[in-house]
Amino acid sequence: MTVYIVARIDIHDRAGYAEYEGRFMEIFARHNGSLLAVSEDAQVLEGSWPVTRTVLISFPDRDAAMAWYQSEDYQQIMQHRISASHADIALLEGLAP
Repeated sequence: MTVYIVARIDIHDRAGYAEYEGRFMEIFARHNGSLLAVSEDAQVLEGSWPVTRTVLISFPDRDAAMAWYQSEDYQQIMQHRISASHADIALLEGLAP
């Protein structure tokens, strides 16, 4: 079943975050992920959205998502994201057809 990861990211160091971005797609592509949306200007319909970037990605299943997230390559670049931003990240299971 398809899973989705939504990330609400508040970037405070653009240069440091660029280190993360520079290698993200290369690693992400190896794990059959799909980049569905990236927005630095989300239209807030209700509540507040106090972040500088919102990302929505998908994977064919939970195992693929966790293989990407826990991979040695991703864990290495993730350190750049952690030092350059604060993020709230959640994995959501898709609905069965």
